[in-house]
Amino acid sequence: MRRIITATVNNNSGVLNRFSGVLTRRQVNIDSISVGPTELDNVSRITIVVQVADLNEAEQVIKQLNKQIDVIKVSDITDEPHLERELALVKVNAPAAVRAELFSVIDPFRANVIDVGTRSVVIQVTGTSEKISAFVDVVAPYGIKQLARTGVTGFTRGNN
Repeated sequence: MRRIITATVNNNSGVLNRFSGVLTRRQVNIDSISVGPTELDNVSRITIVVQVADLNEAEQVIKQLNKQIDVIKVSDITDEPHLERELALVKVNAPAAVRAELFSVIDPFRANVIDVGTRSVVIQVTGTSEKISAFVDVVAPYGIKQLARTGVTGFTRGNN
């Protein structure tokens, strides 16, 4: 089962290594990981998407992560009202003859063309993982030359 876990951590050397080491020891696969600074100096937010067998395993992982040095707080936000976004850059084959068609296909996704070459275009799209996957499926017939996805980042909505 897919779980989204967020953590605030002190921005010190080795924190990410210890954090991911807990998951490795428990044989939990990381589907995506995103790390970056927060509004507080020297504090970073880690967002991971993991596949676990059940809720009990997710709870055990969170307990172990909370015990790590430099971890401030770990939460599973999957079942809470939350926001999540992912960014993808996709380089697609786009000779001049198919560009108008390609641009009309990407329009419903609110994607942006950020680079144009003689035979390809680079498209930026943001949204949920499901939206990004749907976008990739739609542009795949044109021929994807390169694809880079950031992984999910997110936090709870409202006052949580």
